[in-house]
Amino acid sequence: MSVEHQRFAVAVYAKLKAINMKQSDLAKMLGISNPYLSDIINGKRDALKVRKEIAEILEIDGD
Repeated sequence: MSVEHQRFAVAVYAKLKAINMKQSDLAKMLGISNPYLSDIINGKRDALKVRKEIAEILEIDGD
């Protein structure tokens, strides 16, 4: 996993914890499966559009 993906993953998981939201809840909001979301967060899938949606929903830096 690249440093960029690591930073994004840390930011996502920290924000989810801070707002008391489950990853599965975020997946439902995005209309995708939880395993697919996990792959995106952890850099195993390249889904820039979804990554930007995640950043927008969680109000974090998506870059």
